[in-house]
Formats: sequence, structure tokens, C-alpha cells
Amino acid sequence: MIVDATFWVTISFFIFLGILIYFKIPQKIKNVLNSSISNIKDQINEAEKLKEEAKNILSDHEKKISNSKIEVKSMLNKANEDSEKNIIKINQEFHNLMESRKKNAEERIKQMKNQALKDIKNASIKIGIESVEKLLKNSMDRTKLDKIYMSSIEETKLALKKKSS
Repeated sequence: MIVDATFWVTISFFIFLGILIYFKIPQKIKNVLNSSISNIKDQINEAEKLKEEAKNILSDHEKKISNSKIEVKSMLNKANEDSEKNIIKINQEFHNLMESRKKNAEERIKQMKNQALKDIKNASIKIGIESVEKLLKNSMDRTKLDKIYMSSIEETKLALKKKSS
């Protein structure tokens, strides 16, 4: 029998396999792999639980966001309604104030007009009396009286114009 290097490599391989089986290395490798597989499955299960929790939290936050949007929208609508009511109220108050001022101004104008008419009447009476006094004092002939009368009328017109302006 020729013993060459392949024979010794084969024998050493079987001895190596025997030692591995004797020290139960394949079972230890199998246990390590099974524990790794178990650990990975636990991590996957934990990840799925975390994923579910994240989905629940996400849905809760989305509900909160949608509720917040609805609340903000209702607040904006209420603010718009309130501002429109305030604008209408202020506008009405403004119109009432302007109407009151208009009535006061019309009343003042009416009073001033009445006062002006009284002043014109008084001035006319005064001018008439003065004219009559001049006529009586001067008792002159008819042509002079006509001239005085015409000048009195002109004076009256001028006085009335001055009072009216």
C-alpha cells in the first residue's frame, strides 16, 4: 500500500470530523443558530408591535390634526362672523351719527334763515322809517320827493344785499 499525502489528508479529515462530533460542535452550532433565529424572530415580533404602536400613534395624531383643523376653521368662521357683526354695528352707529349731525345742521340753517329774515325785516323797517323821516323833514316839492323816494329804494336794495350776503 502506498501511503501518499491524500491518504493522510483523508485520515486527518475523518479524525477532525470525529473530534467535532465527540465535542458535539454541530449541536452547539445548531443551538447557536437556533438561538440566533429565535432572537431574530423576537426582534421581528417586537418590530411589528412597535410598527402597530406607531400606526396607532400616527392615527391618533392625524385625528388630533384633523380636529385641530376643524377647530381652527370654526374659530375663523366665528371671528369672521363677529367682525362682520361689528362692521355692521359700527356702520349703523356711523349712519345714525351722520343723520343726527345732518338734522342739527338743518335746524341751525333754518334758525339762521329765520334770523336773517328778521334782520332784513328790521333793516327794511328801519330804512323805511328813516326815509319817511327824511321826507317829512325835507318836505319838498314833488320832483325832489320822487328823487328821495328812488334813492331810498336804492339804499334799501343795497342794504338788503349787504344783509343777505
